[in-house]
Amino acid sequence: MNPFKIIRKFKKPLAMLFLVVFGMACTETVQADPPTPPPAKHIKLGLLLDTSGSMNGLINQAQSQLWKIVNELAAARCEGVAPKLEIALYEYGNDGLPASEGYIRMVTPLTSDLDQISADLFALTTNGGEEYCGHVIQTATNQLDWGAGNEDLKLLFIAGNEPFNQGSVNPDEACKKASNKGITINTIFCGDFNEGLRTGWKNGATGHYMSISHNSKTVYIESPYDDQIDELNTDLNDTYVPYGSLGHSKKAMQLSEDVNSEKYGKQNKVSRIMSKNSHVYKNTKWDLVDANKEKSFDMSKVKKEQLPKEMQTMTLEQRKSHLAKKTAKRTQINKTIKELSIKRNKFVSEKKKEAGEKEGSSLDVAMINAIHSQAKSKNFTFEK
Repeated sequence: MNPFKIIRKFKKPLAMLFLVVFGMACTETVQADPPTPPPAKHIKLGLLLDTSGSMNGLINQAQSQLWKIVNELAAARCEGVAPKLEIALYEYGNDGLPASEGYIRMVTPLTSDLDQISADLFALTTNGGEEYCGHVIQTATNQLDWGAGNEDLKLLFIAGNEPFNQGSVNPDEACKKASNKGITINTIFCGDFNEGLRTGWKNGATGHYMSISHNSKTVYIESPYDDQIDELNTDLNDTYVPYGSLGHSKKAMQLSEDVNSEKYGKQNKVSRIMSKNSHVYKNTKWDLVDANKEKSFDMSKVKKEQLPKEMQTMTLEQRKSHLAKKTAKRTQINKTIKELSIKRNKFVSEKKKEAGEKEGSSLDVAMINAIHSQAKSKNFTFEK
């Protein structure tokens, strides 16, 4: 019915009220839904490490600098959305590996399980040496699930100290195949920059060529916030509720990687805790608190025997309440750690300025510089 015809039939106040209600109804029906955020992109990173006899220093740097690199990747955003992070690990050049496979081993496929990456890094050992760079690049290109899209950031970092063109696989062809899949190859020569140039490491880079001092030790700056963050980690670990076939072993791994990180000092452990406090540290496959945040998760479908003992005698409502309390506790701890981390980062930055400290020639610096540069081409930014 035409609302203006109604106005003629009724007195003015009633007609005006009708128009107000009619207008509100129209406004409600045409109100637009909030815009859907763009889908999250992926950062897929393959780390290819030379584990021949002279590379103990490189492995030590990878172990001690993992969490600094992860924290930098956790700061990445694309159109305001945090990307999904996956890391893979290969070793090559170790005489303990099969010669028929080019002395290469895929240690860890692309995964978001950061505890697994850490555990596998700490399990690496060095031995002998036949280093075939082209072969390991070709293997990683073919074996890993890089995805078909061109929107993700796909990076390979290969580090070593022998001539780049050794072995039966032509590194130029291997690098070309990787580029055709949208993978950027960054080469890191462990030694003198010019020696790396002479032995072909720059020719293998479709991204950055860099050299590092692989035997230098990682230097940490102590802050007044380290003890507080470390103490909060115990409470943070208590909010992880293991379930399923992986629950108990993954919970044990979480604790063991805390211990591993502290082998390089409390400051390195604090760096790991900061990573655990970020969105990239997600454990939906074994932690009920993380799993419960997924839309597809249904608590009622988790079998009693897959739950920790203290939850097996609970009703469904009691289980939900238990998880809600753990979730609230983790949220509060996350908030406190984040506040302390901001203060810690500021303190460390100021101490570096006071000391006039410059960026060193190490694995983490080389990787972070390359990541920042190449992420720009995919419209990634990094939060401070």
